Amino acid sequence: MALSNYEIMRNQMRSEFIKYDQTMMIQKYSLKNDSEYLYLDFVLRHYRINRKNGIAEWSDDCFRNYVEADYNESMTIYDVLCYGKNTSGLSGKYCSLNMLKGTVKSSTPGNNMFQRAADYFNGKVKELEAVCELMGERVDLKGDVAIKLYPFSFLPVILQYWEADDEFPANLKFMFDENILKYMHYETIFLYDRTSYKENTRYCKGLLW
Repeated sequence: MALSNYEIMRNQMRSEFIKYDQTMMIQKYSLKNDSEYLYLDFVLRHYRINRKNGIAEWSDDCFRNYVEADYNESMTIYDVLCYGKNTSGLSGKYCSLNMLKGTVKSSTPGNNMFQRAADYFNGKVKELEAVCELMGERVDLKGDVAIKLYPFSFLPVILQYWEADDEFPANLKFMFDENILKYMHYETIFLYDRTSYKENTRYCKGLLW
């Protein structure tokens, strides 16, 4: 079966990953490691990256069984580990994607990017809040749900959610530390968001079943 373009790109990044200084990655992010793998948690899952071939895998049972990370997961992990400039650059100030430092101010890209997700969670506020609290902590901001998430332990994101009413559709909003671009490229933020949303949805379904 032929590989998709996404799989080809992911596989190419494996080769790039192993060119980088892994000792620096370990020190920068305090990664657990052994002679074969680097380990980190990402959105409530345990991941390992093979130090020789760059393959990223996740597991729910301490790697007795494991699954290769998909495109979004792999590319986010590779970018953070390889590109991240430092771990002391968080500002503690959060803003929407179009207001990040180093970007041209414009209307928010993809206003409807998470509309499907917002619609899915409509009527499921308690479940969404319960799932989000597994990954973070409540914050005093507007919204039916407002949580500071930690998809990576060192890189929080704020999620705000409003249920639909008579005037407005449901709305899902992410806000990022102003300096997130010190940790990943702009394009990777979308992969980061999608992975967070996917796992929130998976856990939310588990609470509903």
